[in-house]
Amino acid sequence: MTTTKLLPSRADVPREQTWDIEALYATPAAWEAEAEALTADIAGLGSSAGTLGESPEKLLAYLKAADALELRLARFMSYASMSASVDGRDATAAAWRDRASGIGAQYGSAAAFARPELLALDEGQLREWLAREDFADFRVKLERLLRVKPHVRSAEVEELLGAVQAPFASERGIHPALANMDMDFGTAVGQKITQGNVDRLTSDPDREIRREAWENYADAHLAAKHAQAAMYATNVRQNVFLARARRYPDAITASLSPDNIPVGVVTTLLETYRANTPIWHRYWKVRRDWLGLQELREYDVKASLVPPRTVSYAEAVDWIAEGMAPLGEEYVSEMRKGLTTERWVDYAENDGKRQGAYSNGGGRVKPYIFMTWNNTVGSYSTLAHEIGHSMHSFLAAKEHAASVPRYTLFHAEVASNFNQAMSRQNLLARARAAGDTDLEVQIIEEALSNFHRYFFIMPTLAAFELESYRRIEAGGTLSAPDLIKLTADLLSEGYGDGVTMDRERSGILWAQFSTHLYANFYAYQYATGISAAHQLLEQFSADPGGARETYLKFLKSGGSLDPIDALKEAGVDMLSPAPVQATFRTLEGYVARLEELLAQRRG
Repeated sequence: MTTTKLLPSRADVPREQTWDIEALYATPAAWEAEAEALTADIAGLGSSAGTLGESPEKLLAYLKAADALELRLARFMSYASMSASVDGRDATAAAWRDRASGIGAQYGSAAAFARPELLALDEGQLREWLAREDFADFRVKLERLLRVKPHVRSAEVEELLGAVQAPFASERGIHPALANMDMDFGTAVGQKITQGNVDRLTSDPDREIRREAWENYADAHLAAKHAQAAMYATNVRQNVFLARARRYPDAITASLSPDNIPVGVVTTLLETYRANTPIWHRYWKVRRDWLGLQELREYDVKASLVPPRTVSYAEAVDWIAEGMAPLGEEYVSEMRKGLTTERWVDYAENDGKRQGAYSNGGGRVKPYIFMTWNNTVGSYSTLAHEIGHSMHSFLAAKEHAASVPRYTLFHAEVASNFNQAMSRQNLLARARAAGDTDLEVQIIEEALSNFHRYFFIMPTLAAFELESYRRIEAGGTLSAPDLIKLTADLLSEGYGDGVTMDRERSGILWAQFSTHLYANFYAYQYATGISAAHQLLEQFSADPGGARETYLKFLKSGGSLDPIDALKEAGVDMLSPAPVQATFRTLEGYVARLEELLAQRRG
């Protein structure tokens, strides 16, 4: 019989396990007062319409006013979303979130005049103004705006393109409603399967639970495969239309160009990944042997190789701090304070708390981390990942004014994966020196679980997405059988003969990642992030002092440099295969160590 764990209410969890949300607003009444003030101040923003080109002083005044409002909005919206995250049953927090969204929309509407008005200015004159010292903090933002100028259409066309954004977002709203509210995933050995527990069930020690959870979850998506295929195809066609309307050669160029990322970054990633898939094939075989199975099925890829170890939050903080020591005392000290006394992290487990983990910039007050601690190595890994994001935000905010753009997802996934990789490397060395084989295996498992998501699933989804867009751009179609076959074929490349596939259930994987695929060329950035992180880690082995200096410079640059340029300054060329190859070297090292440990156990 399964015993349901009773969780404390939000009001009953220890304060030290919650984040310092009061740093944003001391009381709900202060947040309410800011709602009124923001509404009034946003209404006055439109008075600048038609004046931005009259003088550099008027443009500068508008930019400062708009940026100040955006910073206030970031804090305001963070408070609402954070409150709703920790207790989804709190009706007041839900109302705050809706109100914050509405005020954010008011700002978007009030500021809508600025982009076309700025792009209509004489570019030579605008660049003269940008050369002035008092425009220094706005230079990056306006330079990036000028970058898209060739793709801005007439006022009439821009108005139409703006108007279609809401109806074009419809299928992105329908899919989550279908997957999160209307789908019934059934049960696994009597336990109801939900979006919140499917990952836990598919990694359960009981193989029958894993099998039922994996199969039933896939079957629920297969039951709606035609509707999901129609929604995804619609999304692809919409993005292809928008790319053509803005005179881009294709949808991927339209997606990557604003961040100045060459398409070659994606194609090099996928080509290098495919050339190295035999390393994954080797891993599946050693995993099969560790588990003592005749064949490895897809519901076995998350099963634990050794009994799980209990890890306390305090122990994980010590592990991470020790592992990040090569970045210097200042980095470690600030990080440790954030994880403890400064209360950046909400790790309490309470009734109504949503699933998942994230890092929130907190409107530059302090970075915040949302997660739920479950006393596992997986929790340690999540904390290491998220504190990488938070330290990135912390250091960039200290270095630059709020008017300098925030770093992109491409930047972000480097910092989070680097923290995991460096902390993990130290912990593995410590476990090996102590002869703690079970901990060593568990840390390798944690690493390979991370690799499986970011360096196996995400490249597969990126290849799927690129091929889907190419088919539509060539005048083709995307039916459910087409998408299932494409996914199964791509997975088969990565599984080789190491995993026995159920092609129909495997092939519906694309429908289980709507957040990534509907975001339009989003998934590949997780794979580039983990790749850059591991090449940076190799640099620490070769030259610790130099690597520390260049990596901290990368973090502090925030979004002031395009991601490709920022990484190049740190010694990582994302247009070359080197970062992906470095990551496969690390993967191969983990696999080789598992093979060695398995041989010792058998001997």
